[in-house]
Amino acid sequence: MRGFALKTYSFISPALFAAIRPFSRFNSRLRTFTAVRNKLFEELEVKLQSLSTPSYRLWVHAASVGEFEQARPIIASLQAAYPDLTVFVSFLSDSGYNARKNFSGASAVFYLPIDTPGNAKRLLSLLKPDLLMLMRYDFWPNHLLAAREAGTRMILAAAVLQENSQYFKPLLRGFYRSLFNLFDHIYTVSAKDTRAFREVFGCRQAETAGDPRFDQVVLRSRNTEKVSRLKLLYENRTVLLAGSVWPPDEALLLQAWLQLEKRPSLILVPHQVDPENMQRLCRELENRKISFMKASAIDRSFDPEQQVLLIDRTGYLAELYRLGSIAYIGGGFGVNVHNTLEPAVYGIPVLFGPRYHNSPEARELLLAGGATVIHDDTSLFTVLKNLTDDCSQRKTQGAAAAAFVQQRTGATALISGYIEKDYLKWKKKELQRPQR
Repeated sequence: MRGFALKTYSFISPALFAAIRPFSRFNSRLRTFTAVRNKLFEELEVKLQSLSTPSYRLWVHAASVGEFEQARPIIASLQAAYPDLTVFVSFLSDSGYNARKNFSGASAVFYLPIDTPGNAKRLLSLLKPDLLMLMRYDFWPNHLLAAREAGTRMILAAAVLQENSQYFKPLLRGFYRSLFNLFDHIYTVSAKDTRAFREVFGCRQAETAGDPRFDQVVLRSRNTEKVSRLKLLYENRTVLLAGSVWPPDEALLLQAWLQLEKRPSLILVPHQVDPENMQRLCRELENRKISFMKASAIDRSFDPEQQVLLIDRTGYLAELYRLGSIAYIGGGFGVNVHNTLEPAVYGIPVLFGPRYHNSPEARELLLAGGATVIHDDTSLFTVLKNLTDDCSQRKTQGAAAAAFVQQRTGATALISGYIEKDYLKWKKKELQRPQR
């Protein structure tokens, strides 16, 4: 049954994807998905022309930006030790590709081809990877089978098995059992996930490593250049940094902040910085008679004690948290809270709204004492008042947040250690190979 399920998928996949293609005319996302892959192989061949000398080739696949960020510390660690390492990065999503297409650590960044046996074999013949590291999920059977047939070692990193996911459905369990066992090693984010891989899917090669995102936020927190100028402005000030905020967050945040007698300096970082949203937010601040200045227009007249700093460009929120004494994270009054690890690494209290249950790290940070849940502007006012008035409480909660992150680092060393061993085996063979 195991082999039969994968063979059946491989057999029907070309017809399946061919049948879907005509519908791209009526669906913009599907149209983009197919359009960006039209000249994929031709473009990839051009990118690979410069790779003339033999090198160990690591292929990293990520569904989108979040999964790639989990791979970044692993890539950085390996390249620091072995500069001759060649890295390829593939993405499924156009958002992931567009955000990281200029990643300097890779010889080629490209879209994963549509998952047919022919495409998969063609890709493997071009890349000739020694090892494939697939991040978290996004399993495409034909590419995994082609990698296995080509003799490429494969590891699954930052693996999770969400409860009630399709993996556990009786009709699909055998299929995924076959798929998961194609991997030479599986590194999970928790002991619970390891047990599921071992007991439900028979993956004896599963091992708990933790989440590389903790290593990534620590690594990124060392980057001080992006906010060095702003750091001088906010030195020795109590700063409330509100990151990835949406309109519901802004409403209660501004209401609570205005009520404070001892107001911290406020830095507002909206989740969306498009012109329309920025105009709306500027009107909101003006209506509330709040003086502000956009970061893009900041000059010597800016007074952090009297004015709100409005961040109007993306790309450095993680670094901005360095300026904060208290962090408010948006999204908790919408679908789900945004990244709570980025502020926690700096040892500051983290506040967010009631919708956080889809974020395991937010739940755990709360239990660790590094975060507080906000339910309305009244509760936010109370929490902000306590944290601004009581420095010891702020330090205690901030220390708990920092400890939460630091205690969960280490996944990078474990995963990169596995790849390093494979690299050294490859290197030994290369040195033993007769010179032409």
